[in-house]
Order: sequence, then C-alpha cells, then structure tokens
Amino acid sequence: MNRRNFVKALTLSASIAAIGLPAGAHAADTIKVGILHSLSGTMAISETALKNVALMTIEEINAGGGVLGRKLEPVVVDPASNWPLFAERARQLLAQDKVAAVFGCWTSVSRKSV
Repeated sequence: MNRRNFVKALTLSASIAAIGLPAGAHAADTIKVGILHSLSGTMAISETALKNVALMTIEEINAGGGVLGRKLEPVVVDPASNWPLFAERARQLLAQDKVAAVFGCWTSVSRKSV
C-alpha cells in the first residue's frame, strides 16, 4: 500500500472510529458507510472516480481486518448532480440506511445542500 492509500485508509478508519459504535452493536455486525457522489448528470464525469476510490479504500480496510474487527459496508447513492437531491439522499442514508458516516459532497453547492 502506498502512502496516499495508507493516508486515505487511516482517515476513513479514524472518522468511523471517532463516530463510535451503537450501544447494541456486536463485533460480527458491519459498519455501514454512505457514499454520496453523483454517478449521473453533469458531475458524474468527476465524481464517479471519487466513488471508485472510496470503494477501493473500503475494500483495502476490510482486507486488513476492518475497523475494530468489523467490516465496512458501503451504501452508494446517486444524487444525479441535482443539488436539492443531495440533501434528500443524505437524509435517506442517515435515517433509513442507518450509516455511521457519509463521504461525498465534492462540490461546495452539494455540501451547502446537505
């Protein structure tokens, strides 16, 4: 693993560890991680690569034993380069999919929407 991938893996692991685990979590459970990047629309050309890097990093972390002995489970959603849809998809990830962390919102307008 090169230095860049190591830093990505370390950042992702630290972010998830900082969030903490639910009180009823068991070691065999997975940790759901939301990936909120546009896979269609005008921003898909740049954000698809970001989604791929996130998935590759999650695979590397899982291959190394996961986080605190738990595998990461990516939950990928496509806000379709629609800024109001970013907020809706973020709510879906948090409320419905129960993710521990959300990665994405590459543009400033998508971050403001969320």
